[in-house]
Amino acid sequence: MDLPLDSPALGKLRWRCRRGLLENDLLLERFFRRLDAAGQAITTRQADALMALMDLPDNDLLDLLLARREPAGELDRPDVHEVIALLRQPAARAANPEER
Repeated sequence: MDLPLDSPALGKLRWRCRRGLLENDLLLERFFRRLDAAGQAITTRQADALMALMDLPDNDLLDLLLARREPAGELDRPDVHEVIALLRQPAARAANPEER
């Protein structure tokens, strides 16, 4: 069963997603903000996939997030592809130009 991640586990996941490369941090924070704004919860399956991505070196992770390459080897699995697709979604544009 694919359950939503509870609040303590989500906090640990967010902390684990902090990266040394600013670009990765920005993309990961945008992902979490988008989930929060939509009132969506990350599932345990998605959290496991995200943790697998966090084991990558920063530059390899950035290549995946920017679609310079696709997951290969142990990361070539449906849950990782799903999370990468969510991470690659562009930021929503503000409706009011003054809010940009």
